[in-house]
Formats: sequence, structure tokens, C-alpha cells
Amino acid sequence: SVLMKISLLLLLAVWGAAPAMASTVNIRSCNDGDTCRTTAGERIRIACIDAPESGRAGSYAATLALRGMVQGKEVGIRRITTDRYGRTVAELTANGQNVGESLVDQGHAWIYQRYAYQCRWAR
Repeated sequence: SVLMKISLLLLLAVWGAAPAMASTVNIRSCNDGDTCRTTAGERIRIACIDAPESGRAGSYAATLALRGMVQGKEVGIRRITTDRYGRTVAELTANGQNVGESLVDQGHAWIYQRYAYQCRWAR
């Protein structure tokens, strides 16, 4: 029937548009080179990368680089999973750039091979 065809077309239109609707979060702080907290209190672990731990060589530069990209800004987020510490593991996007990939490109982080399958760019 015509009504069924219209309903199907509307469903396909909405379904097709869904991927374009990206979630966003506001980043309050970043305490190291791969972890941030949102203004809502959500802890975010950037997917597919690892950065030097606090106190290690390069950790301060990595933290500053991440803060410069996301702190105090609204960024795109693609949530993947939750880690053993209760943090959201996610890809963040700022100014059209994947934050994890940018940190790797800048030499502040490296691809975390064990979890690289979670991010298309890291495979």
C-alpha cells in the first residue's frame, strides 16, 4: 500500500541519517596524555593509543598536547566500551581530526596494538 511505502521511505531516511548525528561532550580536564574528564564527570580513555605515564619522559608534553586539542572544548565522541577502571573507551574528534591519531602523528603517543582493532585508522 501507499502508506506502507511512505513508512518504509521515512524509516530508511531516518536510518540513513543516523550515522551523521554525532554525539559530543565537553572536556573539562585531561590528567595525562590519554585520559580526560567531561564536564558531566564521565572519564574518557582515548581508544587505540597509549601515552607515557605521569612522571615518565614525554608525559608532560603528551598531556599538554591533549589539553590543547580538547580541554575546554566541545568534541565529537564515538564510545566503544568501558575499561576495567570504569572509564569510557572512546575516539574523540576535535576540529575534524581524530585526537588519538593526531597524538600518534605528533609523537606524543603510540598505537596500542592490543586494542588497535577498535579504531579504523590504527589497524
